[in-house]
Amino acid sequence: MIHFFPSREIAVSLWGFGIHWYGLMYMVAFIIALYLTPRLQKYRSLDISKDTLTTIITWVIGGVIIGGRLGYVFFYEFSYFIQNPLDIFAVWNGGMSSHGGFIGVTLALLYILKKNRIPVIPFLDTIAVPVAIGLALGRLGNFINLELYGVVTSLPWGIEIPGVEGLRHPTQIYAIVKDLFIAFLCFSLLSNNRVKPGIVFSAFLILYTVLRSVIEIFRVQTHPEIDIFGLVLTRGQFLSMPILLAGFILLVYSRYQESS
Repeated sequence: MIHFFPSREIAVSLWGFGIHWYGLMYMVAFIIALYLTPRLQKYRSLDISKDTLTTIITWVIGGVIIGGRLGYVFFYEFSYFIQNPLDIFAVWNGGMSSHGGFIGVTLALLYILKKNRIPVIPFLDTIAVPVAIGLALGRLGNFINLELYGVVTSLPWGIEIPGVEGLRHPTQIYAIVKDLFIAFLCFSLLSNNRVKPGIVFSAFLILYTVLRSVIEIFRVQTHPEIDIFGLVLTRGQFLSMPILLAGFILLVYSRYQESS
């Protein structure tokens, strides 16, 4: 039997198998990526065939799902999954990590781009926009589920969470605005022919880390904070540091290439 909207978290139930809103938003994101990437590649003088792009996106999908799931397992709930290893494969129950997704996508892209002899940095610039839109859609799924909400607030746009006391910061909405802003800025940079390869994706990485870290301040933390020599970071802020470092390295490399 097929049931639509059987619960807040599940969009469709197919014979007892639930399709979560989060997963549905990812599917929409991949469709958007398939649509946008062929139209954006001209800004980096790429000419990738539709079949090759489909293959690349397929690898990206695998990278997001596998990396996102393993990231959640190792970064957030390792003690649970070490005792219940079969639950690692139960992705329909939810539990994905955006940082793990970053790692999975990076590894998948490095492999498939090298195999097809496609320049990595220009391609990364090209996908910055659809990736940012995809992240926004993922947060929309979080908002529909009313998960990853914020701390108590007296601001007029505070939202009610069933079973939770007080109005809460809609941190999912903050994240959606953040990701759409990044998508807009990256497109502005990409469409400017004076902006050299690498600048767009470095801007994406740096902005994502900085803005994500700001939003973390308003978000309810479900995992212990991490103390690094007196600097207390949330789990999300700590895991974002390598992304920030990668962004600055790419920025310096791109500026060096521009001046050489």
